[in-house]
Amino acid sequence: MNIKVVQYGVGKMSKYTMRYVIEKGWEIIGAFDINPKLFGVDINKVMQTSKPYGVKVQPHTEFEHFLKEYKPNVVIVTTMSLFKDVYPALEICAKCGVNAITTCEEAFYPQNSNPVLFNKLDAICKQTNCTITGSGYQDIYWGNLIASIAGSTHNITKIIGKSSYNVEDCGIALAKAHGAGLTLDEFDKQIASADKISEEERQKIINSGEFLPSYMWNVNGWLAGKLGLHITHQKQDCVPQVAKEDLHSETLKMDVKKGMATGMSAVVTSQTQEGVVIESQCIGKVYSKDEFDSNEWTIEGEPTTTIVVNKPQTVELTCATIVNRIPDVIEAPAGYLSTDNFNLPSYFTNKTTVK
Repeated sequence: MNIKVVQYGVGKMSKYTMRYVIEKGWEIIGAFDINPKLFGVDINKVMQTSKPYGVKVQPHTEFEHFLKEYKPNVVIVTTMSLFKDVYPALEICAKCGVNAITTCEEAFYPQNSNPVLFNKLDAICKQTNCTITGSGYQDIYWGNLIASIAGSTHNITKIIGKSSYNVEDCGIALAKAHGAGLTLDEFDKQIASADKISEEERQKIINSGEFLPSYMWNVNGWLAGKLGLHITHQKQDCVPQVAKEDLHSETLKMDVKKGMATGMSAVVTSQTQEGVVIESQCIGKVYSKDEFDSNEWTIEGEPTTTIVVNKPQTVELTCATIVNRIPDVIEAPAGYLSTDNFNLPSYFTNKTTVK
């Protein structure tokens, strides 16, 4: 099958997603962005390849018309980290009956953080017979990998996860969502204050669509869904990571001064009816020269197992997972389906036949 793909959001992630699509033997037929400086630029410049590909970046205002006219098999959306921010693009896909997959972290399991928009988008997808999902690094390294280890465990009492990543690698939206570059006072007002509320108040905010989840909020929901657990209570605590020295951020276009926030640590703790506690932590910040990505998970029980992945190439793993998920999205039932409903992503070469 010759899969025709549209790229929405031509930033750091698209450098890999577009190249990976092409190297699978599939086709990029359109690319869209909001940045006027990119309009008319051949996507080979984004991919940093020498040979022009023949597809130029178009304004996002042309996106809906393009989908209606060309009907691609799938759209890859690599823009923002919050579901409400990527929703307009995903809604266009849904209304046009075009499948979509996004790197948006909240989109990994949006039903537990923004149920209003999730249900709205799910209904549109079912009406127009298309599928939308969120995937990326968390699909394997915070999700399916943990679920697989759980499958080799007799009894689980607690799941503990800790993952760190450099916000410099992921773009401006992610860096700002982590409070990078804020003073500690600004961090407390803009980031941490959202967690200093009761569960009842938080649920009201969730139902209103204004909740700001950390990435692990959605991961805990995904894990519970995959493992058949039922969450009764869930809380998150966002703590600033403080610069011990001045650090330059190319993504933020500023120097993060000593004593400012380089990013944050977010800890999400979930209690379940079954007695299993899920406690996951993500640390996203501007790295100093000696820091690197890591991913560590422990399943406590019988037996207790710990798995550590040091120096994962988080961006490349995110983009490869997105591209390898494309056949799953195309073949899935209509609706908004989080990937706990899918099998593991499959590895495809450019000689693999896709139905």
